[in-house]
Amino acid sequence: MNDTTPDGYDLLVVGSANADLVVGVERRPAPGETVLGSDLAVHPGGKGANQAVAAARLGARTALLARVGDDDHGRLLLETQRTAGVDTSGVLVGGAPTGVALITVDPSGDNSIVVSPGANSRLTPEDVRAAGPLLASARVVSVQLEIPLETVAETARSLPPGARLVLNPSPPAPLPEAVLSACDPLVVNEHEARYILGAGAGDDPRAWAAALMALGPRSVVVTLGAEGALVADSRADSLDHLVSPKVDAVDTTGAGDAFTAALAWRLGRGDDLREAAAFAVRVGAAAVTSRGAQASFPTLEEVDAL
Repeated sequence: MNDTTPDGYDLLVVGSANADLVVGVERRPAPGETVLGSDLAVHPGGKGANQAVAAARLGARTALLARVGDDDHGRLLLETQRTAGVDTSGVLVGGAPTGVALITVDPSGDNSIVVSPGANSRLTPEDVRAAGPLLASARVVSVQLEIPLETVAETARSLPPGARLVLNPSPPAPLPEAVLSACDPLVVNEHEARYILGAGAGDDPRAWAAALMALGPRSVVVTLGAEGALVADSRADSLDHLVSPKVDAVDTTGAGDAFTAALAWRLGRGDDLREAAAFAVRVGAAAVTSRGAQASFPTLEEVDAL
């Protein structure tokens, strides 16, 4: 476990912890269709837990605030967090079974995911308030939407002075103005950007970034998969396209979580947004070269080797 220091945590992740139940398929089924798949594999996952492990594996001082069930899946998740070096003092146990994600992965590496939230849906605003000392010690707090939106909103309200909120709105949902205005940055992929912007989103990622900035975030990052990412920052009044290294993608599961974790960690270290996103693009590229979510997350040495 990474111990806290007088400087606190580089990153506190407030989010979900799931068991990923993964099946490989030749192609994902159409509505009403049944396809045969590979043997079932069980991996630790959930966007919150993924981000915490990804950051810790890179060397970040990381803590996780989450809830798991008192069951085998919960014990698996706690053990993998501790093995990665994450401080799990904020992980609450009980209230419901551990969340589960049902994942199909096709030969191209693309995936489809259905999440049963379980204990994640029982992570409450009261839990956030009770974790005040944990929040107070964090330089950056990262959240997602696999926990209740009211809990995300309470996290945004509870940020200590000087801390940054990184939000990946996945799965996408309507965001209150107070949450949007606290984002620094709001991190979205194409699907999330289109959801937030609605029918008039168009097809230009640069236009998405500008339109998202107009909704109130202090900064925006639009991830573009193999094409890298766009970064818009009100401080610099700029829009930068950061190119991804070319790699052979094997499995994209968890790549977005690895990207966001790397971005948040480097912000916690004091990098500016463009520097942090440039590093995160490389981490995301490294993550797609191996199968699984947490199992694919690279070390700093593996990122440097790209």
